[in-house]
Amino acid sequence: MTEFEFLLLDRITKIKSINNLYNLNDNSYISFSGGKDSLVMSYLIDLSIPNNSIPRVFVDTGIEFNLLRKFVKKLAEKDSRIKIIYPKKNISVMLKEKGYPFKSKEHSQIVGTYQKLGDKSIYAQSYLNGKRFIQCPQKLRYQFSPNFKLKISDKCCFELKKEPCENFSKENKKTISIVGIRKAEGGRRRNVKGCTVFNDKDCTELKKFFPLLPCDNNFIESFIKEFKISLCELYYPPYNLRRTGCKGCPYSPDIQKQLDMMSLYLPNERKQCELIWQPVYSEYRRIGYRLHDENLLF
Repeated sequence: MTEFEFLLLDRITKIKSINNLYNLNDNSYISFSGGKDSLVMSYLIDLSIPNNSIPRVFVDTGIEFNLLRKFVKKLAEKDSRIKIIYPKKNISVMLKEKGYPFKSKEHSQIVGTYQKLGDKSIYAQSYLNGKRFIQCPQKLRYQFSPNFKLKISDKCCFELKKEPCENFSKENKKTISIVGIRKAEGGRRRNVKGCTVFNDKDCTELKKFFPLLPCDNNFIESFIKEFKISLCELYYPPYNLRRTGCKGCPYSPDIQKQLDMMSLYLPNERKQCELIWQPVYSEYRRIGYRLHDENLLF
């Protein structure tokens, strides 16, 4: 048995076990982005729970790539389980009210807390003094000062994606969310302890289930090849994207490469990114972080 086969069997066994305990078919929904991981997870659920009717919930925030939105809509035409929902908030208005993402979710959360509490923020002190598992880069330490005026927050994903999903959950009485996060992605995900999250200490009320948590990139690629899963064209030439999340997201380490690609093949969407994320992009360019100094729209 190969490593892929072993992990595949392990995941199917785990999903079946969770389904027997918590009746996923009636009580859950899948957080569906249309990307590699969510496609693999959706297929894996079908292998484990044949003929299931679990909703696949896609949140159209308005900042997904147009090709991805078209891809999901085509899938929805063939699969009625795919549900397309929308946030109630406009992204530009929300960013001005809540704050902009910068570097990473961890960094944005800590800076945002500092902007509210100042030097009273314990997290900020630990982050600056290297007492957390991550440490603030020297280049970004200036943000922990009253002189830094750009409002920073990690609320973007919650406001545009998680909150609409929570509303769907309440309206449709789907209390369990199945999410395709993996430890191998790093960031906050590396701290997730196990595949299940509960509402109670007795572990009777399952809240979240992460079937792909132990799966690495090799497993994802092998699964796609083994089951001949068709992906959104953004993963193929000439686009060659590794991830298809929110376009132009400031959290992306390779944001310059993504914007360069968009300049060549998706110029209108590049312009949209420049408008939405302008305060962050300007700051990135000013300090020489992730983006070039020049602003090449074409």
